[in-house]
Amino acid sequence: MTRIITNSAEETERLGGRIASALKGTEVIALFGGLGMGKTALTRGIAATLGISEGVSSPTFALVNEYHGRYTVYHFDMYRVNTWDDLYSTGFFDYIGNGILIIEWSENIEGALPEDCVRIEISRGERDDQRIFEIEGVDFR
Repeated sequence: MTRIITNSAEETERLGGRIASALKGTEVIALFGGLGMGKTALTRGIAATLGISEGVSSPTFALVNEYHGRYTVYHFDMYRVNTWDDLYSTGFFDYIGNGILIIEWSENIEGALPEDCVRIEISRGERDDQRIFEIEGVDFR
């Protein structure tokens, strides 16, 4: 596991860029962490490094946003997903293997995540703008 501390949204986006540089195009990236932890900022950094210029925002109401760059990125928000029926209705399983899936609120679908997914746990640091990232499943520098 890699542990990294960021001190601003900009640093979190740069961390996303470092992670993106190691991606092959079909990863499932499971983000764990509460409201305001930087999940969307991390996703913006991943997307920007993959050549995605369109604005990245949390897909809270759409459930999934699709972005096109070097790879296709499917950005999921599972906050409102509470049952297997909810999960199936998102089409989640059809997306696996067809691009990079970045999943906010992965704790809500933990039982459905692939064993080889990239797991990123985000928690608040000592200051309001500090975040602690614990990352497993991807080797980046």
